[in-house]
Amino acid sequence: MDKKVTVVGAGNVGATVAQRLAEKELCDVVLIDVIEGVPQGKALDLAEAAPIEKHDAHLTGTNGYEASQGSDIVIITAGIARKPGMSRDDLVSTNAGIVKDVTQKVAERSPDTIIIVVSNPLDAMCHVAYEACGFPKNRVIGMAGVLDSARFRTFIAMELDVSVENTTAFVLGGHGDTMVPLPRYSTVAGIPITELMSKERIDALVARTATGGAEIVGLLKTGSAYYAPASAAVEMAESILKDKKKILPCAVYLEGEYGINGLFVGVPVKLGKNGVEQIIEITLTGEEQAALQKSADAVRELKELLKKLS
Repeated sequence: MDKKVTVVGAGNVGATVAQRLAEKELCDVVLIDVIEGVPQGKALDLAEAAPIEKHDAHLTGTNGYEASQGSDIVIITAGIARKPGMSRDDLVSTNAGIVKDVTQKVAERSPDTIIIVVSNPLDAMCHVAYEACGFPKNRVIGMAGVLDSARFRTFIAMELDVSVENTTAFVLGGHGDTMVPLPRYSTVAGIPITELMSKERIDALVARTATGGAEIVGLLKTGSAYYAPASAAVEMAESILKDKKKILPCAVYLEGEYGINGLFVGVPVKLGKNGVEQIIEITLTGEEQAALQKSADAVRELKELLKKLS
């Protein structure tokens, strides 16, 4: 493979990201974790699946950062996961320290890399990574909107009994209870869902999307979602590695777009070989803009909390 992606954190999300990257033959994968033996064992296990899955991606598991040298993309999944009763915000103090340390180490060895942040609370951790690496804003991106939109698409398909391949959806804002699903821009085979179901049903799906992560945490009881978050991160990585220029909702640093300044907030962007190549500004109704501003205010509160903790 002529591309290399480093995945930091070999827990459920990180290991599944490594699996999807390898099995799509997108790149060689370096899997890093602080727990001795875990990244090595998972990388070896994935390598031994390669003859069956028919790919030639090379997988390396390590506790250090030397093997990450020259990575095209670094996907940060490190940190503690949510447990039942915990909000994403409860994670902020512990995970901020982890993400800062990890980001400095990978940035030092891969100064031209693009960083995709998956660790929670997502929007706050993007700020930590951005400040720790000193990269331009187009090379630090948060994975949230792709996941939240996928959840919304899933619930739409379930409700209407149609293929998920026919559904499109946009979810903007922070990755949490204040996220902003946009029914007007969500469609089935190009037909807006506002034409296909009642406002009450749409509102119910919007509410379920906003608490989608918590629903899975409640069911699992001992962990949080990882299959869909991993797929979302890999879709972003694929668009960058292949320069596909997909329009995807991602958490990016805004400087006036949508009337928001100095915050990582989820909006539609074009992802290509340079990372964020364009921020797409779509027209919002007054109600949608107010909801997005409320979401941004929640992100700002987390950013302020980070300042107090640092």
